[in-house]
This record gives sequence, structure tokens and C-alpha cells, in this order.
Amino acid sequence: MMPRFFYSLLFYLVQPLVWLRLLWRARKQPEYLRHLGERYGFHSQAAPGRLLWLHAVSVGETRAAEPLIKALLDEYSDHSLLLTHMTPTGRATGAELIAKYGPRLMQAYLPYDLPDACGRFLDHFKPRLGLLMETELWPNLIAAARQRNLPLSLVNARLSARSQRGYQRLSPLMRPALDTLRAVAAQTPTDAERLLAIGARRVSVCGNLKFDVTPSAEKLQLGAEWRRELGSRPVWLAASTREGEEVLILDAFARINRPDLLLLLVPRHPQRFSEVLALVQGRKFAFCRRSEGSLPSHITRVLIGDSMGEMPAYFALADVALIGGTLLPYGGQNLIEAAACGCPVLVGPHTFNFAQATEDAIACGAARRIADADDAASEVGKLLENREALHSMRAAAASFSQAHRGATARTLALIREITAPRTAD
Repeated sequence: MMPRFFYSLLFYLVQPLVWLRLLWRARKQPEYLRHLGERYGFHSQAAPGRLLWLHAVSVGETRAAEPLIKALLDEYSDHSLLLTHMTPTGRATGAELIAKYGPRLMQAYLPYDLPDACGRFLDHFKPRLGLLMETELWPNLIAAARQRNLPLSLVNARLSARSQRGYQRLSPLMRPALDTLRAVAAQTPTDAERLLAIGARRVSVCGNLKFDVTPSAEKLQLGAEWRRELGSRPVWLAASTREGEEVLILDAFARINRPDLLLLLVPRHPQRFSEVLALVQGRKFAFCRRSEGSLPSHITRVLIGDSMGEMPAYFALADVALIGGTLLPYGGQNLIEAAACGCPVLVGPHTFNFAQATEDAIACGAARRIADADDAASEVGKLLENREALHSMRAAAASFSQAHRGATARTLALIREITAPRTAD
């Protein structure tokens, strides 16, 4: 109890800094100042009588959760499902799912990990079951669930070596929380070993839900239409880039002696769209923006993908994609969506967030690893000259995606065990 007491005290003391952070982020995303009461457990929407709860912190987790959301709505047809987030972009992605699956799917912000806020949240919604996506381990939230006999599980769980070291340093705080979890559904055997090492119990390997996400047919069709409009012009996609990477990519792109090559640059975070635009303008590239609705002309060198929810269209358009977050030590973004769209992939040296999926993709020929941005530009040039190699990578990407499906069914089987009525021995 004492480690969690001091953790809670510290969290209360830093609330002024939390508010400053919200104000800072709201400069570019005013949505951060909306629904503020929910961040402290004050909810105005009515809670249905029978409710399941799934927490997906932001965009990536929310998209990955879609197959599980559909399965839960089908399996528990007499229940509603509450989807919680921590970011406005995650909430916006969740709203798209509500439009798709109907009013049985609800959403709200998860409150900050303060004891009273977590208690208010759980007392208001009274969920029958709680599911946390990936690495969302909050000690006070887990303790509040335990106090209310709410079965709480971690699904699609992953843990990098770096995160493992961090959790081990906080072992007195985290071990009681991990011990409380009813079940842990790990993505890979390596994730399972790391989770066990930091104190998790009842760990199963269920696979990665992201392999079960089906790209939107509408978005794939949109990408195919763009492809027809551009004709034979080659497209290099830099997908979900992070701060500092766009400079490297743009400078490497400038050194490619191929004036017909179009660079499609898609920043990871929408609040950085204007920043990336300024970088492109500063290098005097002819550019256009997806948000303006026009397609590149023959003189356009850079297309800025400043839109949300259209990554499948971008992958369908591209000849080859460099996955962002891998050139600098961010740990990488998800390459599984690219593979599901049949897009050949390049990754940089920093892929610790998706280590197993990345190594598997490289091993089967769906992806190639490059050393830096210049190496990426060189590899793009080689692949564009070798259409047979590109075709082989596309086929490997599709096979890779198909071979790893099934995590949803395995995770749902685990959830059935948790929710099944218990009988006396």
C-alpha cells in the first residue's frame, strides 16, 4: 500500500503540471480541453445496465482493437461496450467505430490514475469486465477494480526490453497491480517472458490483434483510384513519421536523381502537420496537401498526407513504404497495416516496439531493414528499378499478414473463461 500511497500523492501534487500540459497541447489541438470532467471521473452520459469496458489509449490501439470490439459485440449481444481513450485522436478514431457498429458502442476518456477519479469512473459505469490494451498498467485503476471485484485483464499485451527495465525499477508499485490481473494475453512468447519477469501471472500467448484488422475496402479503392490518376509515376511513402525524421527523409529525397519520384509524407501526429509543411516549404519542393483535395500534378515532388484514417489508401497508392519511428529511437510504428495492404516495407534500426513482427516480416521477405534515411533512399531507387523484387515483396507481405491471423479468436476464448460463471469445487 505504501508505494501506491506515495505514487498517488505525487500524482495529486503534479496536477498543475498536468493542466499546463493540456493547455500546451490545446494550442494545436483544442480538443484536449473538451470533456475535461471525464478525466477526473465525472461522466454525464447514462450507463447501461449490462456493460463491458475496453481501454485503447490512442489511435493505434483503437484501430487494433476493432476485431475484438466486433467479436465482443457479437458474443455478448445483450451488453453494451464502453471504449475509453486518453487522447483526442484516439477518441476521434473511436467515434468512427461507433458510426460503424452502432449505439451499443459508447466512448469516454479514461480518468487520470487518481484513486477518487478511478473510483468515480467505475462506480458510474459499473462494467462487468475490463480489458486494457497493450501496456496500459495503472496502479490505482487496477486497485479500484480489485476493490469492486471487477475482473480486469491485459490484452494484446506487449513489453519492450526498455519498458521491462522501467517496470522492474518500479517493482514494489507494479507487482501488486500485475498480480491482480485476471489474465494477460501476450502478443508473442518474448512479450510473455518479459511480462512474467515483471510480476504478471496467468499469461497466455494469443498473438497480435493488429493482424486481424481488415483494411477498409473503401480506402483501398480510394488508393487504387489515386494510383490510376498518377499512372506509372513511382511513389515513396514515409508513413507515420516522427519529429526529426522528416528532415532526414526530405534531405535524402533531395539527393535522389529521379525527378518523377513522388514522396508521400504522412506525419504520425496531426498537431505536427503545419510543422512538416514548413519543412517542405523551406526546401522549395513543389508540394500539395491531401487536405486540399487535389492530386499531385506532374511538377509536384511532395504530397503531404495531412488527413486522418486514410493510411490504407496511402499504402495502396505507394510502391514502397518507409515505416516512421524507426529512423530515430522511437521504437517504430506498426508495419502490419502496410503488410495487410500488400505494400513493401522498409524499416530503420529502431523497431523495439514491434520487434517480433518486424523480424518476422523481414524473414519472409515482406520488409527490408535499412541503416538510415540515405540508405532508405538508395533502397527505394533499387526497388523501383527491379519491379520483380517489388512484386515479390508485395506477395510476401500478403502472405505474412494472412499467416498471423487468429489473435481475436484466441483472445475471445480467454475472455469467455473469465466471464464464465464459477462453480464450487
